[in-house]
Amino acid sequence: MKDDASGNRLGSYLRARRELVSPAQAGLPPGGNRRVPGLRREEVALLAGISPDYYLRLERGRDKNPSPQVLASLARVLHLDDVERTYLLGLAAARPRAPRRKRPEQVPARVHQLLAHLQIPAFVEGRAFDVLASNPMAVALSPRLQPGHNRLRSLFLDPEEQAFQQDWTKAAAGFVAALRTTIGDDTDNPRFVELVGELALSSQRFRTLWARHDVRGLDGGTTSVHHPVVGDLHLHRDKLPVDDVILVVYYPDKDSDSDEKLRLLAALSHTESTGTAPDRPADAPRPPTA
Repeated sequence: MKDDASGNRLGSYLRARRELVSPAQAGLPPGGNRRVPGLRREEVALLAGISPDYYLRLERGRDKNPSPQVLASLARVLHLDDVERTYLLGLAAARPRAPRRKRPEQVPARVHQLLAHLQIPAFVEGRAFDVLASNPMAVALSPRLQPGHNRLRSLFLDPEEQAFQQDWTKAAAGFVAALRTTIGDDTDNPRFVELVGELALSSQRFRTLWARHDVRGLDGGTTSVHHPVVGDLHLHRDKLPVDDVILVVYYPDKDSDSDEKLRLLAALSHTESTGTAPDRPADAPRPPTA
C-alpha cells in the first residue's frame, strides 16, 4: 500500500480518478499529443472552478483541507458516484490517529450454531476476506470457502476459482474495490499490508485494479458461478454484519433452475459425508455426465 503509506491518500485518489476520465466524458476536445491518460491537472482545475496551482497542491499533498464546495466540484468533474463521493469526503476529513490495537477476529458461538442450521451456503468472513467459518453447503459450493482460505487470494491466484466465476473480470474488480472500502484509514493494519503486498507481487491484474483506487459499497448483490458438478448457478448474496465479522449467505430464487441444482448439490454433499444415498427428489436435475 505504497500510496496509502505515504500519507497522501487524497492526492493519490484524485490522480487515479483523473486518469480514468476521458476528455470526451468531460466535454473537452481530445486534442493531440496528450502525454497522460484521462484529464490533465489544469483541465480538472478549470472544470472544477479552482486554480491550477491549488489543484496541484491537493494532488501533491501540500493542502489537505479542501472545502466541501471544492470537493463537491471535484466529485462532479471526476464523475464520482455516491459511494466514491463519500470516500473522497472521508479522505479529506481524515486526521492522524493513534495506532489501533490488533484484535483477533472471532466468530460468535451463536453464529456457529446458525451456520449448522442453515440449509443454504453460508460462511463468515473477516475484514480482509479471510474465511473464518463455513457450513457444509458453502464447502459443497466451493472448497475454497473452507476456513483458512482467503477469498481475494483464491480469486487472483487459484485457477479453479477463476474458472468458478462466470465473470471473473467483474468479480475481481468488485473485490478489489470492496477491499479499498474495507481498509479505509486502517492502512497500517498488518493483515491488510500482508495481503495487498502478496497480491501486488503475484498478480498483474491486481496491481492494475489497485492502482485505479476504485471503491464500492460492502453490500450484497447477485453472482453467477459455474460449479464443476451441477453446472451454472445464479445466486443472490447477502452480507450481514455480526459483531466484528460478516455473515455471507448465498441463495437462489425459489423454484428456479438454480434452486433445483442447489438441492441436488445438497443431496450429493450428504451422500459424500455419510456414504449413503438419500432419496432423490423427483424434480431434481441429474448431474451432467461426461
